[in-house]
Amino acid sequence: MSKNKFPALHNAMWPGLVGKGADSEPPIALDTMLDMTAAAEVDGVRFDGADLFLCSPHTDIDSSDDDLKSLADKLSSRNLVAGSLVAPVWPPTGGGSAIGNEEERGRFLTQVRKSCEIARKLHGLGVRPCGVIRIDSATGIEDWAKDPAANTRKIAATFREAGQIAESFGERLAAEGEICWGGMQSWRRNVELLEMVGMPKTVGFQADMAHTMLFTMGYNAPDDRLLPEDFDWSNGEELAAAYKKMANALRPWTFDFHVAQNDGTVKGQGSHDKTGRHCQVTDPNGRLDVVRDAGAWMRDEMGEKTKAFAHICWDGCMFPNDVMTKQQTWNDILRAMIAVRDAHGWE
Repeated sequence: MSKNKFPALHNAMWPGLVGKGADSEPPIALDTMLDMTAAAEVDGVRFDGADLFLCSPHTDIDSSDDDLKSLADKLSSRNLVAGSLVAPVWPPTGGGSAIGNEEERGRFLTQVRKSCEIARKLHGLGVRPCGVIRIDSATGIEDWAKDPAANTRKIAATFREAGQIAESFGERLAAEGEICWGGMQSWRRNVELLEMVGMPKTVGFQADMAHTMLFTMGYNAPDDRLLPEDFDWSNGEELAAAYKKMANALRPWTFDFHVAQNDGTVKGQGSHDKTGRHCQVTDPNGRLDVVRDAGAWMRDEMGEKTKAFAHICWDGCMFPNDVMTKQQTWNDILRAMIAVRDAHGWE
């Protein structure tokens, strides 16, 4: 039996969509993802909720009130709640680049507004007790690198406007740094951007253990690497120290936390650019000590529990469908999540 009750344990629904589609494997239906989440059980402990991607064919950003009532019923019938919501801010999903022209930035902001509206309605339906709205710069490294200083200012301005929208709904935005997002491809760039936005109570960071590990390796940002190019992965203490240094810089900004595993490589699939490769929690090639390294985010520099997250979420994108449709996959993930909560959670 799990020793701690908090934070709540959520599973991510977007792995059923990210990297899927016409140029890859078929998407996995939301009902299937919810069923496997609800069926996962380890020693009587189950997932408490699901974090959602506001994009068809899962949850349409233009969902009607009846659609959202149906979604709420789907969650409630499985004893799940909704948590953090991913705003579809990218051009292929109806959004626009944060460094784009007025029309493109307007599409970005519209998607944030619509996401906040859905968040408010799900809260009103009694199925969303906590969570944030997830965003990123919706632009690639190459476009951002044409004028890094000016483009970072543009991203900050877009995020600031988005933050003002979120505040009007009582929501917070969490920008997920990944090596594929322009202006967010390193730990230092993320801190610089968030400081420039200047809304620390409203616009913060979403930390994914796998993606942020790539920051220590300097992918797409070699000047900010914390591990040597010839790093010996058997040196767990050096990895933990570099990981903590990175987390110490970003933790004060972190609103939302994803437990994940990474094998130290990058992967792209479908329309998704190459980013930190998630691997299964049981993968012997996983570089992280998941329980130990989760503590870099869930404890402060003195080792004290921060209790900063009402829920934590598993994230594992671009897995093959045959892996994702095996119930054992989700049982293994739940077991790891329980171990993280036992080590760093509270009663």
